[in-house]
Amino acid sequence: MSRAGAVVRALRHRNYQLFFSGQLISVIGTWMQNVAQSWLVYRLTGSSVLLGLVGFANQIPIFLLAPVGGAAADRWSRRRIVIGTQTGSMTLALILAGITLLGYVQVWHVVVLAALLGVVNAFDVPARQAFVVEMVGPEDLQNAIALNSSLFNGARIVGPAVAGVLVAAIGEGWCFFANGVSYIAVIAGLLLMRLEPRPGKPKPDSALEHLVEGFQFAWRTRPIRALLLQLGIASLMGMPYAVLMPIFADRILHSGPRGLGFLMGASGIGALGGAIALAMRHGLHGMGRRMAYAAACFGSCLILFSFSRSFWLSVALLVPAGFAFITQMASTNTLIQSMVPDRLRGRVMAVYSMMFMGMAPLGALGAGFTASRLSAPAAVRIGGAACILSALVFGSRLSSLRAEAHQLILDQQTAHADPGGPETGKML
Repeated sequence: MSRAGAVVRALRHRNYQLFFSGQLISVIGTWMQNVAQSWLVYRLTGSSVLLGLVGFANQIPIFLLAPVGGAAADRWSRRRIVIGTQTGSMTLALILAGITLLGYVQVWHVVVLAALLGVVNAFDVPARQAFVVEMVGPEDLQNAIALNSSLFNGARIVGPAVAGVLVAAIGEGWCFFANGVSYIAVIAGLLLMRLEPRPGKPKPDSALEHLVEGFQFAWRTRPIRALLLQLGIASLMGMPYAVLMPIFADRILHSGPRGLGFLMGASGIGALGGAIALAMRHGLHGMGRRMAYAAACFGSCLILFSFSRSFWLSVALLVPAGFAFITQMASTNTLIQSMVPDRLRGRVMAVYSMMFMGMAPLGALGAGFTASRLSAPAAVRIGGAACILSALVFGSRLSSLRAEAHQLILDQQTAHADPGGPETGKML
């Protein structure tokens, strides 16, 4: 296989081709809506607290309901769940577009629709993460996760830039409408897939027992617990900088909605680079150390960004910040999925979703209040320092986690009859 072919090797699977093509269109629309929605709330209120509240409303359902979504993904067809969630997301985007274009939109409408979208995502994210292995198999799972991250962050470059232009020219409503229409592509791809039937699994005696089993595995497995805690700190303390970005664009860097698009796109460029770098990798050797370095780099870039008063310097600092965070996030996803049995995959990925997306609303709310009491730069600075501290703690524990992580990965390779190579089972 050529070097270029190795980077996109997961695309040799027809089902993943359909999924990737649909997501390519849909995720651009999602990023357009994210930026337009933030600007809409800021335009209507000028409040950092309400920016944080919308972020909280959008993602707190993931923290509360993702375990239920993960249990559903382990019991029923993951494809059917994703089709249902994508249809729900499309409906909510079109409702927001309608009330915005007709001039009826108020902040409480945005909060309610954001919360409903969060409920949908609580079922969508665990099912979609667990569904990847059904499309590509365990041998191309790492590459598919990296390609998903590349796609998400490539759209993060295009979507905010397009949204910035559209918001400035014709308003936020058309961004919401474009996002709603974009879901048609991913739904069509899911319907066209041909999947092997999943082997039937005995149902547990109770739904609660089924739910608790996933939590117990994640908590009692030390490498997975350490990975999840580090990711949770980054999401809680570091990622809320994005919620405060309209304040940086308007009050600190004086660049307006176009500047907001550039700032969000800059972190997307860095994240895309990080995802491509992961797609080029074979095996897991050294991934733990790389994650610790990435977390420290992410925190350092946030602190430097908080001090910047130059628009282009701020843009430049967000590129390595995006690279570092996506390296941490995608590496965590890859390592956890390499260690977890398939029968628990949906529930453990639900816990991953809680740490990655579910902690962010708490952080967004806290960052909004901190920015109102102190300042937006101070809120970002505190988050960056927390990320650096978590990286130091995680790095100090890597050597004690190596043997257990190695054995878990080898167990899963044996279960899938894919022993891999000598480097594949090494986390560090």
